[in-house]
Amino acid sequence: MLNVHHLELFYHVARHGGISRAVRHIPYGIQQPAVSGQMLALEDALGTRLFDRSPFRLSPAGEQLFAFIRPFFENLDAVEARLRAPSAPQIRVGASEVILREYLPPVIQRLRRKHPQLRLSLQSGFTPQLLAWLQDRQVDLAIMPLESRPPARLSCLRMLRVPLALLVPRNSRLRSAAEVWARGRIQEPLITMPATEPITRRFQQGLRRLKVEWPPAIEASSLELITQYVVNGEGIGLTVNLPGVVQGARVRVLPLAEFEPVVVAALWHGQPTPLIRAVLEEGQHHLGELWPEWRCDETLPAARTG
Repeated sequence: MLNVHHLELFYHVARHGGISRAVRHIPYGIQQPAVSGQMLALEDALGTRLFDRSPFRLSPAGEQLFAFIRPFFENLDAVEARLRAPSAPQIRVGASEVILREYLPPVIQRLRRKHPQLRLSLQSGFTPQLLAWLQDRQVDLAIMPLESRPPARLSCLRMLRVPLALLVPRNSRLRSAAEVWARGRIQEPLITMPATEPITRRFQQGLRRLKVEWPPAIEASSLELITQYVVNGEGIGLTVNLPGVVQGARVRVLPLAEFEPVVVAALWHGQPTPLIRAVLEEGQHHLGELWPEWRCDETLPAARTG
């Protein structure tokens, strides 16, 4: 019989694309030589090579074994959660800080009426982090901007089309974004989220369509920080035109109606659990009350019966 621990290590090696990368993600301490030795033992037990070392590539036998063991190891966390606390439902949500702070609390309040013992784990991060956490099953549900089709094996519900806007100090002479483009050469520094964030990429795509060159001068870690730097007179900020994001009387919002909005979506693995489904249904209801004109029309697939 194959050693189950060897199979677990092989799962991490195959998932993360090599032994050295796997060591950084295995959720307990183990050294690279130990993993290498146990992979050799697994290959000896099977009598076949499972992967090439450099560059890393699964062999046909490795592909077959990985496809067989992957569902087992990827579902262990979910099974453990169900077995440990069947009477206390838990959901782990990843999203940007503004979503967790401004928009999720009313949804959670509604859920608690049906699930008073609901346990929550909330993680804020940038879009690449949220996607990595979801793929590694560190969160159950990720709410984040989505630029194209979701990655393979992930389910998706597009929830909101978020319009972009520029942010200037209240005492600025600028009254519209068109006045910014009319200048030809823009002197003010541009303050944005990191270049990897969809809001920043969508804005730069719009600039290219307008044949405007305006590279970021300051990258901030949150929309709130962008607002503060605009208030401080450090430049013009890129934000989203939603209540709760832009606050205070010391800034002016310049809508970017000619720019494509950013789509915010919820992503999860496979069929939504009853709890994920409840979160999404309450979320759609809440967004429909706040911004019916911006809410996406997608609906959840019908729940499986039987």
